[in-house]
Amino acid sequence: MRLIIGFLLIGILFINCSNEKKDVKQMEIKKENYGTVDGKAAYLYTLTNKNGMTVKITNYGAIVQSLTVKDKNGVYEDIVLGYDKLESYLEATPYFGAVVGRYGNRIAKGKFTLDGTEYTLATNDGENHLHGGLKAFDKVVWDAKPTASGLKLTYLSPDGEEGYPGNLYITLIYTLTDNNELKIAYEATTDKATPVNLTQHSYFNLSGNCNTDILSHEVWLNADHFTPVDNTLIPTGELHPVEGTALDFRKPTEVGARVNNDEEQIHFGRGYDHNWVLNDVDGSLKLQASVYDKSTGRYMEVLTEEPGMQFYCGNFLDGSNVGKGGKVYNYRTGLCLETQHFPDSPNKPDFPSTILRPGETYTTQTVYRFSVK
Repeated sequence: MRLIIGFLLIGILFINCSNEKKDVKQMEIKKENYGTVDGKAAYLYTLTNKNGMTVKITNYGAIVQSLTVKDKNGVYEDIVLGYDKLESYLEATPYFGAVVGRYGNRIAKGKFTLDGTEYTLATNDGENHLHGGLKAFDKVVWDAKPTASGLKLTYLSPDGEEGYPGNLYITLIYTLTDNNELKIAYEATTDKATPVNLTQHSYFNLSGNCNTDILSHEVWLNADHFTPVDNTLIPTGELHPVEGTALDFRKPTEVGARVNNDEEQIHFGRGYDHNWVLNDVDGSLKLQASVYDKSTGRYMEVLTEEPGMQFYCGNFLDGSNVGKGGKVYNYRTGLCLETQHFPDSPNKPDFPSTILRPGETYTTQTVYRFSVK
């Protein structure tokens, strides 16, 4: 009898283990041709979780081309700006969905001094350097490989590329979880000291398929301070309190509520285009921002390890970009929440350092988490 019971228990354990394995569904990844760039193949990878949420990523620019999220009625729609075809990304475009670097955001006058040597970068934003230069990480073909944890992309940025010192080897992993999270993990090493500040530049519109502008979206930012800028959007080096200004998002506030206020910082940015100094930063992953669209119930949370976040509300979109399905991307059709170190940190010694040195490893992660309420 004991022997029979023993066999029965073993059988039950085997069935339970088998069921557990069945419950752990590996993320589905589909690969399709997307074109060629400079003789290199570009692909479009579709990641699908068990709930039916999808993200499409191309190895050109590590771009998030599409991200479908359900609304309060269970309808899945695309919530990021972008293009149907690769050719549109090759033209002048405002970094739709791309990973930007080596340095996300701006470096004043395209110059910085490191260990006694002055380096000169491309100036592609008036007199300043923006998002890595003229042919930065958003304009190159990354090596891509699906893995058990997601889509792994790698790129070797050679010494001197866009004026930066050192060979920089970057690994980027996109993961779509069954908790409806898009996780982005960054890692980089170098053989010479260099600034590194990588970020993801998706434009979000939670209405779905860009049916409206984003002025009714409610934004929350866990930040008591921001870095004020001059009229070229370069930080002054100071930290200013958000209290009493149009930049106070410590309580969820509609983007359109104060975006046209008569304040100097709003004039400089033509709206919101600033870096917020996040609270309680200790290097761990923390919830630091959220966006809510009342009309659809879609709710996005942003978790990051970074000390700053650039909130940009599409002030320079002007209808010249025609996106997916023929949608015209008009003024303030999308918003960005770019997790980052502060702009112009290589020239601001009081800002958190962005210098990576040989023997060190740059690591950071950001999570965009979606739900309805």
